[in-house]
Amino acid sequence: MVDLMPQFLLLGFVGAAAYYGFKRLKDDALRLSERSRRAEAEQRTGAQGTLVRGDDGIYRVKKD
Repeated sequence: MVDLMPQFLLLGFVGAAAYYGFKRLKDDALRLSERSRRAEAEQRTGAQGTLVRGDDGIYRVKKD
């Protein structure tokens, strides 16, 4: 039983790294698709940026 413990630990670390990598990849893909949609809409309307309202009530250009 002791002989299998290093393999289980290595498999656990590899699985955790794969899960973290997949989650990170998915988040990056969502962020990129949103940025692409926003840029397409700005180009279609002729806008030079997307305004978002801050906590203080002032509108500012959205930063990526």
